[in-house]
Amino acid sequence: MNRINQKLQEDKKLLSIYFTAGYPNLNDTVTVIENLEKSGVDMIEIGLPFSDPLADGPTIQASSTASLDNGMTSEVLFNQLKDIRKTVSIPLIIMGYFNPMMQYGVEAFCKKCAEIGIDGLIIPDLPVQDYNENYKAIFEKYGLINVFLITPQTSEERIRFIDSISNGFIYMVSSASVTGAQNSFGSTQSDYFNRIAAMNLKAPQIVGFGISNAETFQQATVSAKGAIIGSAFVKHLTEHGVDKIDKFISLIK
Repeated sequence: MNRINQKLQEDKKLLSIYFTAGYPNLNDTVTVIENLEKSGVDMIEIGLPFSDPLADGPTIQASSTASLDNGMTSEVLFNQLKDIRKTVSIPLIIMGYFNPMMQYGVEAFCKKCAEIGIDGLIIPDLPVQDYNENYKAIFEKYGLINVFLITPQTSEERIRFIDSISNGFIYMVSSASVTGAQNSFGSTQSDYFNRIAAMNLKAPQIVGFGISNAETFQQATVSAKGAIIGSAFVKHLTEHGVDKIDKFISLIK
């Protein structure tokens, strides 16, 4: 069974952390992953930087720019992660845009992910229909879960279609804006969380965008299986480097 699905079966609320590969420094990638697992994180999203990250807020955009300037590429990332399964056992997901994957070759990219132990991909700009018609078979061939995003604006029909072809979790974007940390959620987001919960989808939902502290983590996971923290953690790396990761995680869980 895929590590993501194994983790989803655990009787707990899951904490997933996003960071940009190759940031703050090019060779920090493995250290960040290992320190996150030691700190008790349940899953990790490894951001593959792209020059035009439309869904990302200013904090993650800045980290992507810095990572690219550091020399991060798909090939560099794969080389960094080639022995990651010798030290890390939790699910690892690569989050990135479709253009670099197409440049690498979609099947070659998926094959490489499988070889090094990546469990899934999150590709915000890959249309669901396009995936279902053209790439689903490739992902399944290499045992990769493709995680789809929904937002408060996503229609019920589309959500149910996404649910029908999902084989992991659904990434439930908390708002229609770009990524970024918030201190709390308002009634609009709470209503959205409740609406999705009432749909009784087969795929568990993990909430992302706006999670930054224990309060927002708890609010987001009242009905959802877990939550993802990105911008707040990237900001922590910017300010403290890779040495105080456990302190950040201890404030959330």
